[in-house]
Amino acid sequence: MADYKEKLNYWLTSPLFDEETKAELKAITDEKELEDRFYKDLEFGTGGARGIMGAGTNRFNKYNVKIITAGFSKHLLKLDEKLAKEKGVAIAYDSRNHSKEFAKEAALVFAAYGIPVHLFNIISATPLLSFTVRYLGCAGGLVVTASHNTKEYNGYKAYDKTGCQLYPTDADDVIAEVAKVRLEDVKTISEEKAVSLGLLKYIGEEVLRVYMDTVKKESHELSQAAKANLKVVYTPLHGAGNVPVRTVLSELGYSNVSVVKEQEEPDGNFPTVVSPNPGEISALKMAVDLAEGIGADIVVASDPDSDRIGMASKGADGKFVYYSGNQICALLIDYILTRRKARLTEKSALITTVVTSEFGSDIARRFGLHVETTLTGFKFIGERETRLHESGKYHCEFGYEESNGCMIGDYNREKDSVSAIMLMCEMAAYNKAKGLSVYDKLEELYKDYGFYLDHLDSFVFTGKDGAEKIKAINAKLRTMGKSLDDDIIEIKDYAPGIDNLPPSDVLKYWYKDGSWMAIRPSGTEPKIKVYYCIHNDDKAQAEKVLQRIQGSLKQVIDSI
Repeated sequence: MADYKEKLNYWLTSPLFDEETKAELKAITDEKELEDRFYKDLEFGTGGARGIMGAGTNRFNKYNVKIITAGFSKHLLKLDEKLAKEKGVAIAYDSRNHSKEFAKEAALVFAAYGIPVHLFNIISATPLLSFTVRYLGCAGGLVVTASHNTKEYNGYKAYDKTGCQLYPTDADDVIAEVAKVRLEDVKTISEEKAVSLGLLKYIGEEVLRVYMDTVKKESHELSQAAKANLKVVYTPLHGAGNVPVRTVLSELGYSNVSVVKEQEEPDGNFPTVVSPNPGEISALKMAVDLAEGIGADIVVASDPDSDRIGMASKGADGKFVYYSGNQICALLIDYILTRRKARLTEKSALITTVVTSEFGSDIARRFGLHVETTLTGFKFIGERETRLHESGKYHCEFGYEESNGCMIGDYNREKDSVSAIMLMCEMAAYNKAKGLSVYDKLEELYKDYGFYLDHLDSFVFTGKDGAEKIKAINAKLRTMGKSLDDDIIEIKDYAPGIDNLPPSDVLKYWYKDGSWMAIRPSGTEPKIKVYYCIHNDDKAQAEKVLQRIQGSLKQVIDSI
């Protein structure tokens, strides 16, 4: 592999790269920065590609978009050339800086390979792309987004014909195809030629309308008075959720919805937040401030590509409390299954992941649902739903993961904040009509099922040195085994591929008291994520258990 200086020189001298790109590189004086931009190629992994925007082989830019799209095109043509050339692909993009331009670059590469493109002409939610692939019968799809990452990032999420993010077997083939692509060999054509040949068609409002009508079918009967009596604050965090979320709520009769004006309009700089992640308390501050000022019952939020959710509501003392993804989904599972109890059958199922709390699963099992557990990431949840649906053995009522994402119904294969927020508001209105706040309902569930303390720690290690440290930490943990903590009774290493699941770099530890900890490096960010699930009738005791487990792990991390 070429030295990073050789690759840098190639970018500075080759006519393939425009002058703006070369000027950006020439302006960099920090040698470490230049090394980080070129020491490796931007990786297309099982979750697609994601990276800091900028010039360089290890950055997200139009050149890497072209290379990835060429590889993805070859995969689709190899997989089913007839389907690819007849039905094509759908492409969407969110509110991030340059998302629209990247989407068009990808569209013109697909078209050059003879694959028709349905390109959204409006900022669109990720779940809308999943729905569109299924609705139009496409061979695959793409959404340009970096989800909830900070403004410096953008990304490329690829989908198969089911509307699901690429499963590892397909992703591996795309990775292999991308590795063969040289930039100078990538095909592309002009927008005018693509349109004239019928290889590029713009779509937008008409598909969005069908999608919103489909989402509304997942709602339940509730009086207009109950809906109007719920006071809601919503924030799209400068993203794609503003139109679909507010339209669906309005059309269903939620007339008392206020939006955070400063966060209403799409803005890839995300000027009002450090990170546009609705799962973080800081991202909801402006929404909670507004809610406290107007006396709202509930705050709901979506991220830039409108697949993740956030929620806060009044607590026992009237102050707002924030809910984790595990808590939100447990509340939704209880509500949905309560409302659908009469139609549940032995085929009804819940899909969850190895790092998601047992809270929602325990609720589902009490309702008689079959619980399926898969790996982290909605590509696994979506694929499992497709498999269950095709087998006819089970029907998925709900799929979710702890990172603030859930999938309701069978209309797409992706987490969807639009349907989730619709049902979060419905759940809050339903309980308010019975004299209960969202907080009250959660406390009821804890009394019934016991207290679940779920926690996530993230250890960030950036750059080349950071990547090496992450590998070293994982290697040491595997060497240590149960010696990490005297109370560990079982360890599962998912790296070889176990429990009929694909290989995944996940270590999961079970403790004597039934608690567990799971450790995995992020597939999209330079960090190690550590998930904890502590189940105890006593909250204070649960917190002590968490602190002890955290302390054992931190000693290992600090020693590297």
